[in-house]
Amino acid sequence: MEIRRPILKPFSKDKFELVQEYQYKDIIVPIGFKTNGANVPRIFWSIFPPNSPEYLSATLVHDWLCKLADPTNFTEAEEIFFFNLPKPWQDITIGARYKIADKYLKEMMSELGCSKLKVWIFYTACRIYHKFRYGA
Repeated sequence: MEIRRPILKPFSKDKFELVQEYQYKDIIVPIGFKTNGANVPRIFWSIFPPNSPEYLSATLVHDWLCKLADPTNFTEAEEIFFFNLPKPWQDITIGARYKIADKYLKEMMSELGCSKLKVWIFYTACRIYHKFRYGA
């Protein structure tokens, strides 16, 4: 399956806003969602640019799933969206939701043709962070 690229516009210095609804499998990212791409420490930007087209689709979906993982900072629209999600998503722990988000990142990066090393680095960095922060 070929992954469609998202249509984004610059929002601020390092952020982009989704101009058209984006779908990957059963995940729908709504118009207006904002992403900063990959959260890569600036020292590594020459190797892993945060908004590289190589993996931007994957980081967009990952950012959206991470946003949905923790309902404590939802806008009203996001809260409505969250409570209309399939029941299993609402019934699992926040940590389990982050684990699913990280799995999708890994899967999409592989499908986008990223090197196995790059996929491993991104996935492992996310898993370590989410394990430390949320016990996921």
